[in-house]
Amino acid sequence: MEIRKPSVLVIKSILTSLVVGTSLIASSVLLVRSTTPTQLEKVLEAGELRVLSSNGPTTYYEGSNGLTGFEYSLVKGFADSLGVNLVIEDQSNLGQMLDSVAAQQVDFAAAGLTTLESADTTLRFSTPFMQITQQLVYNSRLPMPASIKDLKGKKVLVIANSSHWARLRKLRQDFPYLQWQPLENAEMIDLLDMVNKGEADYAVIDSSAYDLNRYSYPKARLAFDVSDPQPLAWAFPAQKDTSLFDAAQKYLNSIKADGSLAKVTEEFFDRHIEEVTTGEAMAFTYRLEQRLPQWVEDMKLAADEFDLDWQLLAAISYQESHWKADARSHTGVRGLMMLTKNTAKAMGIKDRENPQQSIYGGAKYLRMLLGRLPERIEAEERLHFALAAYNQGLGHLEDARVLTERMGGNPSKWEDVRKYMPLLSKQQYYSRAKHGYMRGWEPVKFVDNVLNYYKIIAWHQQQEEFRIATTNAGSRLSANTRQTGENNRNNTPTSQETSPTVSVL
Repeated sequence: MEIRKPSVLVIKSILTSLVVGTSLIASSVLLVRSTTPTQLEKVLEAGELRVLSSNGPTTYYEGSNGLTGFEYSLVKGFADSLGVNLVIEDQSNLGQMLDSVAAQQVDFAAAGLTTLESADTTLRFSTPFMQITQQLVYNSRLPMPASIKDLKGKKVLVIANSSHWARLRKLRQDFPYLQWQPLENAEMIDLLDMVNKGEADYAVIDSSAYDLNRYSYPKARLAFDVSDPQPLAWAFPAQKDTSLFDAAQKYLNSIKADGSLAKVTEEFFDRHIEEVTTGEAMAFTYRLEQRLPQWVEDMKLAADEFDLDWQLLAAISYQESHWKADARSHTGVRGLMMLTKNTAKAMGIKDRENPQQSIYGGAKYLRMLLGRLPERIEAEERLHFALAAYNQGLGHLEDARVLTERMGGNPSKWEDVRKYMPLLSKQQYYSRAKHGYMRGWEPVKFVDNVLNYYKIIAWHQQQEEFRIATTNAGSRLSANTRQTGENNRNNTPTSQETSPTVSVL
């Protein structure tokens, strides 16, 4: 069906009669909209979903492939299911966030909220998508406390005016000897850090914070739960129109049913970080001998083209994919060199899971990063910085360099930057950073691992070349010996021509 706009002549004929025109206008208004659009219809018409959140480790943050995060992944999935764009509006103040939702200034809030955040009726919470529990952590040098009774005479760190602080106050009714030290302007990661360093013996944090950071603070061990599980949910305004709320409920129930929610939760909170154990060392040796050889020639070709060491490319690809050509990550990176979609496109790579293309793209990207670093970073330092940028991007790297300089360190020395980079996982630091929250310990670990793997691969290569050289030399020696023996047999003297006896002292 062809649809045309009204012609100028038609419009002029309408305007010749005021009465007729007024009637037509009134009639057209009734025809265009006889009912008020629902909240869901407004979202669909606008083409965007506006959500309040706060930049942080469990909500949303800027990763190497754009925005990511546990709740961000869920909200983005909901927006995609509606076919609209997701617009995240940052708000770190919880009170202002909930007030904005209640006043219907945004569609809803997704910021690690429990259904207990508001006692009034201005908010409506979705079906929970996760349970968190308040937990006690302790320094591993101490005996593990089994219950609140074991904390008698001890002092526990807690964030001031938090739900954890309120929980301890309630527990004191049954355990009057319970003591704690409230910290102002602190985060749970700060408490973990203090317990890990031995600056505090005990602290109360959320289970989600412990799960996310437990490998970074190994001396902060889990003792026991201090609360019942509390459900996390999205906060909507408590209005009569529940169309958008109902759509969110349907979406959350669907990802629970099909296993998508469990998969996302596992990817963000249950990441297994492999330690250098005997088993891992054996696995590495196996992969070094069985997987790496098939990619060596491609790595050498790419290394030659971009003036790199092929063994460095081998170390990066092992850290990224364990030399698996079809490796994939929840963040969207793929292939041997784990390239993001955007990076692959920028490097001219069409198929990230093609091993040759992946190796070429990774080498080209590393060379680009080395070239884009400030000239004042000296040659021996550039590799460390480029590897950190390979892991987290140049934006986060620059944030770390700015922070290092602000803290009195040298922003062009990796040993200084690596000390301050993990601070960008704390709100007091990432709130002032251009690119926001970063899992700051990850690039530090990435650089260390790559350099360690590089050394091992180089050593193994030297041993292999020595073995080959020794084998070849042995083969030549054996051949020479056989030839000498043959010659000796042909020239063996008779009884009349006995060779002189040689005495070896």
